[in-house]
Amino acid sequence: MGLDMYLNAKKYLYDKPEEDAVKVSNVAGAGNMRLKELNYEAMYWRKANAIHAWFVENVQNGVDDCGEYYVDRDKLEGLMNECAMVIADPSRAEELLPTQSGLFFGEPAYGDWYMEGLKATYEGLKELVEGAGGGEWSFTYQSSW
Repeated sequence: MGLDMYLNAKKYLYDKPEEDAVKVSNVAGAGNMRLKELNYEAMYWRKANAIHAWFVENVQNGVDDCGEYYVDRDKLEGLMNECAMVIADPSRAEELLPTQSGLFFGEPAYGDWYMEGLKATYEGLKELVEGAGGGEWSFTYQSSW
């Protein structure tokens, strides 16, 4: 057991030409079924409790219930920028991205594990924010433990 965290990306195909949806459906072996959306796991974290705490406070209104929550692009950019600030100045870690303890949340220290998690988060979010096709993708965050 442990804290598992997911950022999912969804793209609806309702505004795409019918032939594109049919092509994708045929590749997927769906026969006559019509594909309506693409849904990907965009990012995954394990026991990155500071990142989880950020989502709980900034996206989930302080409610830590393993629910699925919509995350707008501005929020993703905000988290990316906060990661960049702590990477540049680790003395700001406790101020900007504090760790959170919990039974299954992993180590609450500000060591190598913490910094590696921030670096991976920054890189992953940078790729998503810069390359996720404008407003075509929507994002949700969900955790489990």
